[in-house]
Amino acid sequence: MIVRFHIDPAEQGQYDYRVTYEGEDLYADAGLNSIEDCIVAATEGLGRDALAAEIAYKGVISGTYALASLALVSAQIAQHALQTTEAIEEALK
Repeated sequence: MIVRFHIDPAEQGQYDYRVTYEGEDLYADAGLNSIEDCIVAATEGLGRDALAAEIAYKGVISGTYALASLALVSAQIAQHALQTTEAIEEALK
């Protein structure tokens, strides 16, 4: 199964995430310090059925990543999610 990580900024520089599968919420957490922390925490909560995850920051999907990639390069994936969302927001202005 391929899940989706929905990551959003919260108040005072913190972030929230929720993990969904086919539109249904699986689990969530709030008050993390970075996008990367959300990716790491969401990955740690996945069961054996998950093969990959789509990363969505502020509603913008930046990519789909195999589980091994999420664990190994979470900082780069977080940076890519931020840059993708910023680029789309800038284009919409």
